[in-house]
Amino acid sequence: MKKFTIEFKWAIISVIIFLAWMTLEKQLGFHNEKIKWQMVFTLLYIFPSFLLYYLALRDKKKNYYKNNMNWRQGFISSIVISFIIAVFSPITQFITHEFISPQYFERLISLSVESKRMTLEQAQSYFNLTAYIWQNISSGISIGVVFGAIVAYMIKTKTAS
Repeated sequence: MKKFTIEFKWAIISVIIFLAWMTLEKQLGFHNEKIKWQMVFTLLYIFPSFLLYYLALRDKKKNYYKNNMNWRQGFISSIVISFIIAVFSPITQFITHEFISPQYFERLISLSVESKRMTLEQAQSYFNLTAYIWQNISSGISIGVVFGAIVAYMIKTKTAS
């Protein structure tokens, strides 16, 4: 387990940053009066997420592989980080929707029904804690794998030609 200490550290940092981002969204009004723009604002989370993977793999390369890490090692490390984050997803979603923004789903359901994009039943089945937990798990793993592949390629130890 000591082999994955760095991955665990960065997964925890990622969870904290995610909760901070959700708090920022709430404070800026994207869970209230600007809720129709929340999806667009959430896309900006790609940048801190990519940065976190970069910092995590750089940390792994420097402190575990002694500055000699190949692409495969970096990619495996990023997959481990992604899966640890996925394990914490139910907790982060619960904290977000119970404590940070408890009316979030009600507002999204209301917006979707009022704008006639969904029926009430469709909106209720899409905007709820269980659905968001599963969405967060699948998108977190997918994004983590893609970012991990890219970052691992960027920071792999270059071999002499």
